[in-house]
Amino acid sequence: MELTYTLTTIHTAVQEFWEYAKDMRIMAFSGEMGAGKTTFIHELCRFLKVKDAVSSPTFALINEYALPGDKPSIIYHMDWYRLNSTEEAIQAGMEDCLLQNAYCFIEWPEKAPELLHGPYLSVKIELLSEVERQMVITPL
Repeated sequence: MELTYTLTTIHTAVQEFWEYAKDMRIMAFSGEMGAGKTTFIHELCRFLKVKDAVSSPTFALINEYALPGDKPSIIYHMDWYRLNSTEEAIQAGMEDCLLQNAYCFIEWPEKAPELLHGPYLSVKIELLSEVERQMVITPL
């Protein structure tokens, strides 16, 4: 699946994305710095009616959000950018999160790809311009 969007059309993109992705627990978001991974996840959480403050887990590595009325009822938002190895990811609890009955939204999955054993969605965000993004979603 492919989506093209801007900040003014991101809400529609989020709805289309969720309709396609909702049955997958693990979603791995990749793209260069500034591509909009955190922005998209923030909008996705807003669409899912998460009441917790959604922010980049760059320094915390893992943020946990409650998902009202759904199963699974937890979202783990992980940022693997600062990881130096798969072992470091395991020690930080990333593997444990992936094994839970929870949604896992992962930024920078290429930092510890060994932790991603299918099924999961690969979500690649590419900058088309200063304001436009293209997302390619592939089930793996």
